[in-house]
Amino acid sequence: MTEMLLLHHIQGLTPGVVAFADALRAGGHTVHTPDLFEGRTFASIDDGAAWCRELGFDEVRARGVAAADGLPDGIVVGGISLGVMAAQQLAQNRPGVRGALLYEAFVPPEEFGAWPDGLPVQVHGMDHDPFFGEEGDLEAAQGFVEGREGAELFVYPGAVHLFTDSSLPSSDVEATRLVIDRSLELLGRVG
Repeated sequence: MTEMLLLHHIQGLTPGVVAFADALRAGGHTVHTPDLFEGRTFASIDDGAAWCRELGFDEVRARGVAAADGLPDGIVVGGISLGVMAAQQLAQNRPGVRGALLYEAFVPPEEFGAWPDGLPVQVHGMDHDPFFGEEGDLEAAQGFVEGREGAELFVYPGAVHLFTDSSLPSSDVEATRLVIDRSLELLGRVG
């Protein structure tokens, strides 16, 4: 059994994020899903982004990083879209992290320093997602995984963002099933 911290996306800790975490829990893992928005959820990406701008994106990331306080060494960190920023920062800078699961976003590692040698990571996203596929995340992830041991990139056909959230219209059940299966494989391998 592996312990994981999963950080939600820009629309908040939605029922779909909880369902995604529950699917990982069903694999025998402990998955922490902190609410970085203090109970707020948003009907759209734009609404979530407006609130994050008011609060400050650095504050949202800091809340995600702080969510790991008190968790044991040996956790896997994960993030969905906006949550990837804090997840990557933790993966790259928190001693004892065993792996990273980065969903629907990827930040060039230089943003947070060097990527730890041999740290397992999976990056998942859609090829024509207007954010992941079209704003440079996919290209950055392709360059990152090339020749890097333990780094995997999984690209799914589609043009929506937040496809892993079953509570949103952008949900893609088949692609999410693959994401969960592949995530469970990494969690089982590092646990």
